[in-house]
Amino acid sequence: MAHDHDANEELGPPHVEPVTRRGFLMRLGVGLNVVAASLVAVPVVGYLFSSVVKRKAQQAWIPLGHASQFPTGETRLATYRNPFTKPWDGVTADIPCWVRRTSEDSFQVFAINCAHLGCPVRWFAESRLFMCPCHGGVYYEDGSVASGPPPRGLYEYKIRVADGQLQVRGGRTPTLAESV
Repeated sequence: MAHDHDANEELGPPHVEPVTRRGFLMRLGVGLNVVAASLVAVPVVGYLFSSVVKRKAQQAWIPLGHASQFPTGETRLATYRNPFTKPWDGVTADIPCWVRRTSEDSFQVFAINCAHLGCPVRWFAESRLFMCPCHGGVYYEDGSVASGPPPRGLYEYKIRVADGQLQVRGGRTPTLAESV
């Protein structure tokens, strides 16, 4: 019978230590520290691995207008809508560029941004120069550097004429790391 008595004691509820205020606050503090560390770690890990995981740039052929809109020997401002936009992009998705028609079949399309610090360059037809108002960068009409601090010429888009439409290869903003 003694054997049966031991079996009944083992079937009873297990002994649970009472929760003290100190123990509860310790567990709460550790839990909050784990949450805070996780919130800090996610962007840090993302930053560290961003250089390893190279994203494929989204590019597409984007129409600028009919080729006849751009007279030979002139440089004109054109705008295209970036097809890879988010709803909150608004007017920032409208990308200006300079279109230069050098002959009947030849075009050059330049990004509007100076290669020095990205300020918008203006075209001056009288002097046939692009000029940057920020630091005095000057470019010849072919986009090459004439004077000032820019380290290289204006970024030139890849272009094509398809069905009479002048198109640029765009979608992602060019950077100085791009090769010309």
